[in-house]
Amino acid sequence: MAASNARGSTNSFGHTEINWDKLDKTKFYVVGAGLFTGVTVALYPVSVVKTRMQVASRDTVERNAFSVVKGLLKIDCILGLYKGFGTVITGTIPARIIFLTTLETTKVAAFKMLEPLTLSETTQAAIANGVAGMTSSLLSQAVFVPIDVISQKLMVQGYSGHTRYSGGLDVVRKVLRADGIRGLYRGFGLSVMTYSPSSAVWWASYGSSQRFIWRALGHSAEHEEGTPSVPKIVLVQATGGIIAGATASCITTPLDTIKTRLQVMGHEKTTSVKQVVRDLISEDGWKGLYRGLGPRFFSMSAWGTSMILAYEYLKRLCAKDE
Repeated sequence: MAASNARGSTNSFGHTEINWDKLDKTKFYVVGAGLFTGVTVALYPVSVVKTRMQVASRDTVERNAFSVVKGLLKIDCILGLYKGFGTVITGTIPARIIFLTTLETTKVAAFKMLEPLTLSETTQAAIANGVAGMTSSLLSQAVFVPIDVISQKLMVQGYSGHTRYSGGLDVVRKVLRADGIRGLYRGFGLSVMTYSPSSAVWWASYGSSQRFIWRALGHSAEHEEGTPSVPKIVLVQATGGIIAGATASCITTPLDTIKTRLQVMGHEKTTSVKQVVRDLISEDGWKGLYRGLGPRFFSMSAWGTSMILAYEYLKRLCAKDE
């Protein structure tokens, strides 16, 4: 019975999902690099604004999103919104390959492990996607964290008393000189604690919300209504991305704020997680832990929706001919 349910779950969503073994991997990686670069170009300014808001000191004038954008445009024009962009693009391509490969292979394995259990489609999807999201995030942090440290220092250079740099390589030289290789992995533990649960929550929410929506629309193992149209599939996937981004941002913003401050301060000021929390609370009360929630909420929802639509489109584009 359990195996039958699991097979039913797979079959009922076969028309909306493309498994890893059905993809042309070379095409997937090459086209994917271009697609995700485009999405990053569109949403990168939100990350710059969020990061500046999170590291702003008590005396900083620009402490809301509008004033941060205004200040950046006044000094550096549109390029101010893309501080550290080159570093991010260079580093995220290999990191994303690790992430997506691990995500898809782990998801397939997780679904197989869950087959003997009598679980609903929604629960199966939540667990399998959550495990895959957490595992892929854990493995990709080895690349993501140094990129985070470098790009965030570039994002806030000259802001609220932070050091200025001539570029990504200058950041690397100064960090290595001050703290050694450990400096590039400052906040690694917090990054794992932030991004792994965030990734787990995001993918679990995305997978389960899709199942829930399809069931509500009559597409399930018990009520098969035929293959849905592509616009309908895209709408359901976009809705799942919005729900996932909103859920993950609300849960993980405090950890992200602490992590960002810790990484940006680096060798400029010796600090600890406890001290960062104390400073945030003394400056703004408990709401200080939610600094940048607005941009992060928007970023994760917009990025999540854009990313998942690009990702699902990429999978359809790279599917092997049967």
